[in-house]
Amino acid sequence: MADLYLASRSPRRRELLKQIGVRFEPLITRLAAPRGPDVDEAIRAGEAPADYVERIAREKAQFGIEALAMRSMLAKPVLSADTVVILDRVILGKPEDAEEAADFLRRLSGRVHEVRTSVAIAVPVAQRIQLLQTTSVSTVRFRALSDPEIDRYVASGDPMDKAGAYGIQGYAGIFVERLEGSYTGVMGLPLHETAVLLRQAGLRV
Repeated sequence: MADLYLASRSPRRRELLKQIGVRFEPLITRLAAPRGPDVDEAIRAGEAPADYVERIAREKAQFGIEALAMRSMLAKPVLSADTVVILDRVILGKPEDAEEAADFLRRLSGRVHEVRTSVAIAVPVAQRIQLLQTTSVSTVRFRALSDPEIDRYVASGDPMDKAGAYGIQGYAGIFVERLEGSYTGVMGLPLHETAVLLRQAGLRV
């Protein structure tokens, strides 16, 4: 029997939870039409990247608990996470197309950027929801990238579903000259911080 629900479509987060033996069920939320997304991931006017990533992780977890009630599902903790790549105080999200992916990678080339992954757990307790949250902050330095290797990487399709247009666990790992922080946090789920949070929620890890 699962210990919690994972409110995330990310295969990387699923793999990382399995890596530490967490039993979970995926909780799929709506992303778009016809009724719009369950959680609005648009950046608010004047919202700082650090505030944005924490808000989105928190709202995903809170909506997950609401979704359980709406779908008449067994009440269990809901874990969610959100990851952003930040360069020059600007969020580089998931690229919309190959052109934007290449643009992101050129901007990251030879530069230091920040990766923040916020993890939230919403725990149903009696008639209320207990919310636990933590955020992993890592700095990543890319070596200088040539246009041909950027083009090859973009052509592989790997950047298209990833914040900042790269996945450190794949081919783009060769772009990383230096990493300070959490490798799994850059992947999308910092295991140390997540394990601490799960224990705080009363789950065995």
